[in-house]
Amino acid sequence: MRVLILTPQFPYPPHQGTSIRNCNLIRQLAVRHEIHLLSFIEGPGRVEVAPLRAHCAAICAMAVPRRSRLDRARGTLLSPLPDMALRLESKAMHQQLDELLHRTCYDVIQIEGLEMGPYLLQISNLTWSAALSRSRLPSGRGRKARGASKPPIPNGHRPLLVFDDHNSEYMLQRRAFETDVRQRERWIGALYSLIQWKKLARYERRCCQAADRVTVVSEVDRRALEGLVPGMEATVVSNGVDIAAYDPQAVEHIDLGSAAILFTGKMDFRPNVDGVLWFARQVLPLVLAEMPKAHFYIVGQRPHRRLRALRGRAAVTVTGFVPHIQPYIAGAAAYVVPLRMGGGTRLKILEAMALGKAVVSTSLGCEGFPLMRAGEHLLVADDAVAFAQAVVALLSDPSRRQALGRAARDLVTRWYDWAVIAPRLEAVYSTLRMTRFG
Repeated sequence: MRVLILTPQFPYPPHQGTSIRNCNLIRQLAVRHEIHLLSFIEGPGRVEVAPLRAHCAAICAMAVPRRSRLDRARGTLLSPLPDMALRLESKAMHQQLDELLHRTCYDVIQIEGLEMGPYLLQISNLTWSAALSRSRLPSGRGRKARGASKPPIPNGHRPLLVFDDHNSEYMLQRRAFETDVRQRERWIGALYSLIQWKKLARYERRCCQAADRVTVVSEVDRRALEGLVPGMEATVVSNGVDIAAYDPQAVEHIDLGSAAILFTGKMDFRPNVDGVLWFARQVLPLVLAEMPKAHFYIVGQRPHRRLRALRGRAAVTVTGFVPHIQPYIAGAAAYVVPLRMGGGTRLKILEAMALGKAVVSTSLGCEGFPLMRAGEHLLVADDAVAFAQAVVALLSDPSRRQALGRAARDLVTRWYDWAVIAPRLEAVYSTLRMTRFG
């Protein structure tokens, strides 16, 4: 099939969750399908597209629209739409998409994430006519066609519209509100999440209803969205890991010390910031009381200003951006996922397991991976004392770390390699096609 994929971030280099998922799905789908990419890109700098050129028949990248703090505040207070619906709203992108749809005939159009909702709705609201040629749409163009009726066209060629909702976003903001409201100093964050939660529920429902099929990354997200849109059946296409790129025998490691504790992630992402601050303030002192040589490494790009308070602590290192995270994971004694808010699934836990690392996670941190069993593949703890005890237990017992790491790598190799996951998405395409065309 000819597949057009719209992404909110350029999928290369794959340095964070969204780009990792999109890059690997494109790489796998391109084996059997013709992939066209339309994406936003940060900044005017040179785009590293060479690896993607081998997988994409066409690539078009548009600059991310700029919004001031005033624009964002105005949208939060006055717009009925959530912040995510406004973040990537771009007249230039609407026009570019419209031109592509008039020029090229696609079998599938896949929208990656709720931030791309405006373009999902643009496509959904077009009027498709069987009387037009295979490569054309009706004369009503792009945004002007919004609100037009969509009569059933049994012999026409309307693309299959797939919405890959990376997180149940309304659920993520509800959880953020519930976490922040318990912290009196975070009342501004709690208020923001409360407002966004209500707006997101309406907008996410609308986007799900506009698509032919919705895919999600976990059963938890599936249930959340199906509860939001009664009668809808979402399909789980889980997150994965490139097993070959995380081979413990091939990856060089940085010697971080025998008691190194590691967290990796995009460090301006609110759940990550909350998680590492909780660990550093509530858990790490308990670990240090038992293991004075323990050291906590926070590895990831764009450290939020809230993390500045950690930079002066002797037992904490905030690295900022690193070109490759594998050497850090390989060099750590234990990997932690101390998340208390969020949705979807965490690619970071799959990366650590693929490298054979022993993991300690909260229940929410490993949510969405039903095959992971506490005590067999990782340790799970939700309060500071229990989390610290689990970390100390691993730091003081190398044989247990190795056993957990082996079991974890075996699990992700069998079930979470991208080569195993991509066929589940292809099955969605095939099912939709059979349903529509017989």
